[in-house]
Amino acid sequence: MKALLANDRGLGLAISYTTRRPRPGEQNGVHYHFVDPSTFGAMVDAGDFLEYAEVFGNRYGTAEATVRAELGRGRDLVLEIDWQGARQVRKRFPAAVSVFILPPSLATLEARLRGRGQDAPEVIAGRMARARSELSHHREYAYLVVNDRFEDALFDLGCVVRAERLRHGCQAERLSHLLTGLDGDALDP
Repeated sequence: MKALLANDRGLGLAISYTTRRPRPGEQNGVHYHFVDPSTFGAMVDAGDFLEYAEVFGNRYGTAEATVRAELGRGRDLVLEIDWQGARQVRKRFPAAVSVFILPPSLATLEARLRGRGQDAPEVIAGRMARARSELSHHREYAYLVVNDRFEDALFDLGCVVRAERLRHGCQAERLSHLLTGLDGDALDP
């Protein structure tokens, strides 16, 4: 996501709220908004979240006000969320574009988790069991991108963004000066 955002200034990242503790190097408000469980619960009760879910014993959510503000500024926004959150977003924003990032294989995913050196073996085993379940939701997404070679995955994600921006609904407003008065007539040379 960091590389995709660096390549496209028109994209923003919605910073999720979470009840989990920060990992080494993570900063509040940059990687996540780290809050305690009671604060998160109060936000749920107040209807502050566009989507929220519990994952690996921690809660995660995306603030709806932030999303609406960014969209109101004409900015495309990326939400890094699981299938539960994506399902909630699609219900509230049917035009949302969903991309499922797949590992090249379960063995590669496990090797990557072990290579991070952040989780105990039992945590990795739990993540792998959950991964199998999560991968079964791939059919709910408009696009599938395999995260095998970094450059290829980045290119594919950029292509999704570009293709979606070229859809008629997005282009018609930007190109209204060209389209005004065209009732099925071709553009003049």
